[in-house]
This record gives sequence, C-alpha cells and structure tokens, in this order.
Amino acid sequence: MVVDLVVIGMAITLGPLHNSGFILLLGSRHGARKGLAFLLSWLANLVVVIACVVLLTGGTPLLHHSAPSTAVVAAKLAIGVGLVMFGVYRFRRPPRPHKPPSWTARIDNASLGTAAALAWLLQPWALVGAGAATAVDADLSSLSDWLVLTAYCLLATLSILAMELYTVRAPDTAHARLDGLRTWLEHHQDQLIVNLSLLVGLWLMASGVYALVT
Repeated sequence: MVVDLVVIGMAITLGPLHNSGFILLLGSRHGARKGLAFLLSWLANLVVVIACVVLLTGGTPLLHHSAPSTAVVAAKLAIGVGLVMFGVYRFRRPPRPHKPPSWTARIDNASLGTAAALAWLLQPWALVGAGAATAVDADLSSLSDWLVLTAYCLLATLSILAMELYTVRAPDTAHARLDGLRTWLEHHQDQLIVNLSLLVGLWLMASGVYALVT
C-alpha cells in the first residue's frame, strides 16, 4: 500500500494541468487568497475520498481474495489500463498548438468559491480513484497506516502547497518564477501527461495483476 500511494501521490502532485491553473490563479488579483481557497478545496477533496473509503471498510483491510477485495483490485487494474490507453492516445495524437482554456480569461474576476470549485474540476480523478482503491488496505487500528494516509494526502498537495507558501513569503519573486514555470509546463504538457499516464498506468496494472495472482 505504501509504495502504491507514494507513486500515485507523486503523479497527482506533478500533474501539469492543475499546476498551470494554480499558477494562473496565484498571478491574478488577490491571488494568494484564491490560491488558499483552491488549496483547501483540493486537500478537502482528497480527505473526503479517503474518509468515504474508511467508512465503507470500517478501517479494516478487506479479506484477501474475497469478492470485495477482488472487485477493488479489478477496478485498480481497469484504471491502470485506462491510463495506459490514454497515454498511448495522447502520444499518437498529432501535436496541437497550445490554446489556454476559456476560463483563464476570467481568472482575475474569479471569486473564492470559483477558485475552490476549480480545484475540484482540475483534480485528476482517475488517480484519486486509484488512491482510494489502494486505501482499502489501510488498517486504522495502526498508527502507521494513519500516518501513511496523511502523508499521501499531503504528497498529492505538495506542489500547490509549495507554490502557495512561496507566493505568500516572496510575492514579487514568486510571480516571475512561477510564470516561467507555467510557460515550461504548457510547452511540455503533452509529454508530461503521456509520461505520467504510462508510468502510473503500467505500475497499477503490474500491482493489480500481482494482487490477483498471489
């Protein structure tokens, strides 16, 4: 469970789409406050998903090779296959000129509620679902598993947390450097999406197959 959550958490935090959107949000009027709303909403989404899993399992790992356990592993395997297929599709798709989403033109006038909703929209839900499928193995009678789940949520939030703190501490420097980072992310967006999709997808497939056959 630990290694799977580290892989998934790293893939979530490195995703180019939400990082680019968050940088735009930070560069807008009252960007630090909007960034905080985005950050709290992002983290709350992760916590709520994990909490729902814990409620369903009662904080006890599913019995290995039981029907529920097999269904969860199959779902995780399906997510892996989907990510690999998506990565292959994006790799084979002809290059397209980057075109910013329409909402970026209205970012300056976005409210705190809009910033919070943007976090929900930009969250990579396939990866979040894979994290939830992994969290069913958590035993909440163990402090170490509590710490693992907490670390997963923080790891999946690490990039936006770091950018928010940087903007608050050194706004002038942060805006210039983060704008350069956003430009780089936009130029390498397809490559990053392909690499992350293939790497995480193959990992989930291997993990799912191993769980089914052992």
